[in-house]
Amino acid sequence: MSEEVLRLEGVERSFRTGDGLLEVLRGVDLAIAPGEIVALVAPSGAGKSTLLHIAGLLERADAGRIVVDGREASALGDAERTALRRATIGFVYQFHHLLPEFSALENVAMPQVIAGVGRRAAGERAATLLGALGLSARVNHRPARLSGGEQQRVAIARALANGPKLLLADEPTGNLDMATADVVFGELLSLVRGRGVAALIATHNPELAARMDRTLTLRDGHVVEGRW
Repeated sequence: MSEEVLRLEGVERSFRTGDGLLEVLRGVDLAIAPGEIVALVAPSGAGKSTLLHIAGLLERADAGRIVVDGREASALGDAERTALRRATIGFVYQFHHLLPEFSALENVAMPQVIAGVGRRAAGERAATLLGALGLSARVNHRPARLSGGEQQRVAIARALANGPKLLLADEPTGNLDMATADVVFGELLSLVRGRGVAALIATHNPELAARMDRTLTLRDGHVVEGRW
């Protein structure tokens, strides 16, 4: 077993702009162990989404190493990166991105079916995950009939549907009111901890960050332990 689910070493990422080269990541190093839940705190525009996209193999770095579940991913081709991402990583975003024409159950079952799980087994696992998030009575509802908090719970269940070893979340409760965010985040932590999933969760909320195992701060293109 790998000692870390995720390791980044010397990761750099820059973008060309009208004013020249914008250096977003300037040699990022971080490691996350199995079952560890880590907060990523960053000022707006600091590059946390870019960092999460690189860690999740959705975007390529300009330099550095990305190791996911013990596998060096930096030099993999697109098909191999997609396969590794599908087998290992789950994503939760600020906006739920649910498919409006499908029920909550179908939204959670679909990633499993795409990964080759039979429809019946996928539906049973989807129902279990939704039940763990308090949505047993809402499994057949389409997103339009769900509240914002319920929609985000479905998105969390979908991210965990294929049993990922790593969860990457970008402001997962940022679109909810404070009270709902507190409840949904608590359910997210409980579900992730209960399944031993490693997680890197970006948040602007210091109270939410304090509920995680440790905090990393991204500022000026570098990651440091704790809050600056």
